[in-house]
Formats: sequence, structure tokens, C-alpha cells
Amino acid sequence: MPTITEDCIDGFQQYYSRPPERPKKKSLKQMVYDSENNSYFGRTIDSWAKIGIFYVAFYGVLGALVAICMWVFFQTLDPRIPKWTLDESIIGTNPGLGFRPLPPMDNVESTLIWYKGTQHENYKHWTDSLDDFLAVYKVPGLTPGRGQNIYNCDYNQPPPKGQVCDVDIKSWTPCTKENNYSYHKSAPCIFLKLNKIYGWIPEYYNDSKDLPQTMPLSLKTYIAEVEKTQPHKLNTIWVSCEGENPADQENIGAVNYLPVRGFPGYFYPYQNSEGYLSPLVAVHFQRPRRGIIINVECKAWARNIHHDRKERIGSVHYELLID
Repeated sequence: MPTITEDCIDGFQQYYSRPPERPKKKSLKQMVYDSENNSYFGRTIDSWAKIGIFYVAFYGVLGALVAICMWVFFQTLDPRIPKWTLDESIIGTNPGLGFRPLPPMDNVESTLIWYKGTQHENYKHWTDSLDDFLAVYKVPGLTPGRGQNIYNCDYNQPPPKGQVCDVDIKSWTPCTKENNYSYHKSAPCIFLKLNKIYGWIPEYYNDSKDLPQTMPLSLKTYIAEVEKTQPHKLNTIWVSCEGENPADQENIGAVNYLPVRGFPGYFYPYQNSEGYLSPLVAVHFQRPRRGIIINVECKAWARNIHHDRKERIGSVHYELLID
């Protein structure tokens, strides 16, 4: 039986024994390749081979599953027909209205068209912007598929299946490139365009006795005249541009619309046909007062187009300032 002294010696040796020797430090070359164990970065060639085979198989199977899922997903889509349309889509069923030309990109939030009619360099930005915007309407080849399927539509001649209506802007005098879109005469042309919504069918105001009270009197008179002289043209999405406030209405002057006062109904419904171009309306401000900002509001009129000035639904706002 050990004595008390022996027990103390054993405890001392347990707590104060020499620590085990650390392995010698390896050089960088030895860490990459250890010749003693024939290993690379601490693993043998067989070990690295097994790891490589595992990850190749793992990511190969994962990539195949992703590819199969994407293939199945794309089988549910049509390149021309959106999956969600009208009420089921984010766009909805109320098309917006846009205008051209737009202010320079460095002032993208502005809607002010401001220039001096007597200085070519001053209004050059606006006419050049219209040249760029209208280029696809002048040169059919700039639009994929356009040229072979253009059809000269009319209210009594809607486009056959697979063909699209022509938009002949070359005869819209004075709103033509050759005439500088009348900017040099301080009587600018603004082009309006209705946003495209797949499958949307307009409900026309084609009865002069059933027009909304909020419609401008000049447009009501125009519709009544069309009803008498050209009733076949009543299926049109009408357009009106007027001053937003009483002072603007006094300063805006006479307004003319080319080629007609609205978007012809034979352009609708939009079905993403190859080569399709949206119809345009050129708004010619003939005698706007110079040296003062004129707030202009343009609206598109159909029974299923609703207007909200605050949200800019069914309408567009811009300002004119001609020095």
C-alpha cells in the first residue's frame, strides 16, 4: 500500500509532467506535398480523387435538375402570348398615355418642353429626339419582321391574320421631319402613343348622345360631326389635349390633331404580331402663347379607359415653354 509521501509524488508527476513534444513545423513545400506520406495538402491522391468524384457527381446531378426544371418551365410559356393578361396581369386593363419628344436624359424627371423657336441649335434636341423615335415608322427594316406583312388598313379593312397595319407619318404635314415638326415656327408638334396591353379591346364612345360630361366640348362637337359625315370612323379611341387650368386654356391656342383625332380601332386588340407598331397621334399646337409655361393635359377616351389626374391614369401631363 503506497504511503502518503508516494501519493504526493505521483500527484506531482501527473500535474507537472513534461508536455508532449510538438511536431516539427513544416515548410510551405512540405504542406503542399509531403513525401513521407505521399500526400498533397494533407490528403493522399486516392482521397482527393474520391472527393473530386463526389463533387462532380453532386453538381452534375444538381445542374441536370435545374436544367430539367427550366425546360419544363419554358414549355409553359409562349414567346408572343404573355401568361398573365388583362386583369390577371400587373399592367391591368387601363392603358397609359405617353408623349414624345422627352426632355434630355440628364433631366429625366422633367416634363417641360422648353426652347427658343428662332434658334435651330436650341430646338435641335427636340427634333432629333423625334427623328429617333419615328425612325421605326419611316424605315420598315428597323422593326423585326416588318416589311413583308404591312397592310394598308382602314375602318372597313382590318388587317388579315398575321399582318399589321401601316402607320404612314410621312403625310402628316406640318408635323414632318422636313418641316422640323414646326418647331422653328414656335408651333411644336407633340406625338402621343397609347401603351400596349395584350388582348385589350377598347369600348368606344361611338354615340354622340351618350358621351361623358367630363369630355371637352370641342371633342363632343368633333364626334357629332364624324357621326354625321363619316359614321364608319366612330370606332376610335378619341384624344383631347387642353390646358390644365383656366389660365393654361387661355394661353394654349388652337390645337390640331393628325391624321385624325384619336387612335383608329382597327389597330386593336394588340396581339404582339411580328412587326406591329403602335398608332400615333400628332398634336400640333398652332399658336401657343410665348414666354409663359403652359400646362397641358392629354387624355385618351374610351368607355374602359378611366382617368385619374393624381395617378396619371389614362392621361399624360407635360408643359410647353416657348421663348
